Amino acid sequence: MPEKPRLLITRRLRDAVQARAARDYQVLINAEDRVFTRDELIEKCQQVDAVLPCHSEHFSADVIAALPDRLKIIANHSVGVDHVDLAAAKSAGIVVTNTPDVLSDATAEIAMLCMLGAARRGAEGDAMVRAGKWDFWSPAFMVGRQVTGKRFGVLGMGRVGQVAAERARGFGMTVHYHNRKPVADHLAKGAIFHDTIEGLFANSDVLSLHCPSTPETIGIINAKTIGLLPDRAILVNTARGNLVDEDALVDALESGKLFAAGLDVFRNEPGGNQRISALRNVFMLPHIGSATEETRDAMGYRALDNLDAYFSGREPGDRVA
Repeated sequence: MPEKPRLLITRRLRDAVQARAARDYQVLINAEDRVFTRDELIEKCQQVDAVLPCHSEHFSADVIAALPDRLKIIANHSVGVDHVDLAAAKSAGIVVTNTPDVLSDATAEIAMLCMLGAARRGAEGDAMVRAGKWDFWSPAFMVGRQVTGKRFGVLGMGRVGQVAAERARGFGMTVHYHNRKPVADHLAKGAIFHDTIEGLFANSDVLSLHCPSTPETIGIINAKTIGLLPDRAILVNTARGNLVDEDALVDALESGKLFAAGLDVFRNEPGGNQRISALRNVFMLPHIGSATEETRDAMGYRALDNLDAYFSGREPGDRVA
């Protein structure tokens, strides 16, 4: 009987996913469930034929150059692959896969939570009640912004953006979007396409970010582009933290240019940004867009499906490099 491939799983996954992995592979698990240092990651990879990492592990060109010839596939437990140098992986003959489709609903739900938490001052109200400081009420008390009937702008009308747009329609919002090209009518469902970000931003009372992190999108939310938004708009980011110039965001929130922001991602993770944390008009979460039982199981199974395909001689369904 052939020896099972050796697999490094870099972070603790759901029990059912780890059990399936242990059944089909010789598994090396990160028992401490912490982020490996660069050198630790390279050292662990010397022992295996495949690695199943999360977005917390960074496979830069120099890391990939140090990987052994035996390591043939990086099966990511994520949709985003900005933590992997795809060109370097391709040059090294390493297959890279991701887990699309399965987390669209969960991430879109978090976008709605961030939107409503920001618009209705959710974090501020929660903190007040928990601290025992809710001792007053009047018609002018804790007034937020209503989203019903407002314009919901989607930057990046991919899988998650499409689901977020559908959820926003449930609030009676008009959907506007910008993409590299218009999506098919049956996917747009009446959403209004703008061929420039200037057009989108000018028509976004709520701007929700759903684009990948690429050289073109890093820092796309900055002082100049925030200035294109209507006064007192709301920014929602459940995509990647590096899409946003956080100093410019703080300035816009402090000045009142933006009414509020709802953020699930930050440039510095874990940890966030203390300048943002000090603001009352920000609703924040610790990058939990896909953190549901159903979705995390599906992500793990999808990564294992890609590994199974590769080691059985088939093309992985979610190959990106």
